Parts: sequence; C-alpha cells; structure tokens
Amino acid sequence: MAQGQNARKLTTHQEAVLIQVLRTFPNERVELRYALDSDDALPYAENFLAVFKAILWDVEGPHADPSAPVGLTLVSGVSSGLPPCAEALRDALRIYAIETRVLQRDGRDAKPVSFTLIIGPRGGQHGGAREKN
Repeated sequence: MAQGQNARKLTTHQEAVLIQVLRTFPNERVELRYALDSDDALPYAENFLAVFKAILWDVEGPHADPSAPVGLTLVSGVSSGLPPCAEALRDALRIYAIETRVLQRDGRDAKPVSFTLIIGPRGGQHGGAREKN
C-alpha cells in the first residue's frame, strides 16, 4: 500500500489553486467517499475536505466506501452531467496530471448533492491508470 513519499496528497500550492478556482461556485453541496483498502485514500480525501471547507461548501463525509473504483471518480448529482463546479475541479486537477473518471448517476438513488468525489485505491495498486502527483 502507499505510504510515505508515495502517498497521494495535495500540495499546499495545489490546495491554494483549487480554492481559488472553486470559490467562484458558492453554496455547493458535495459528498466525499474513500476506499477502505487504500492507506492513503482517507488522508487524500481529507485534503479535498480542507479545500471544500475553506470555500464554505457543505460537505457530507468523508465516508468509507468498500466498492470505491480505482483512482479519483466524480459522480454527477444530476442526470444532465457534471455541474460546472465539478467540471472546474476536474479541469484544475488536470493541470497537475491528476486524472478523474466521471460517472453519471441514473437518478434513482440521487442524493441532494452537486456531485460526489470518490477517492479510490491508487491506480497502480489494482492495475488501473496511474495518477500523477
């Protein structure tokens, strides 16, 4: 499992950039989930929690998710695709070569959130695409 220098983590600079980008989307509601089987998923989720709290978003979680997919996943909270705030997060992460996958909720189990961010196991642990920090 990822430990020490291999653990995923947002740098102070990355957090500052995310705060600057996302602060233009006030009053969002987001859910955070993380993989139980990854040593760095909860601390990584806590990095994102700090960013979201700094811009005063309403955050649900982080909650453990035993079925979290590999890597970072954005799940839309509506049936019409990612909201602008989630697109901005995805685009800002791409600057640092941190890729996210996007899943569409079908609406049957929709939560009253703008989107859900799932921190899954590191890509290299289970054969998925690698994340770069």
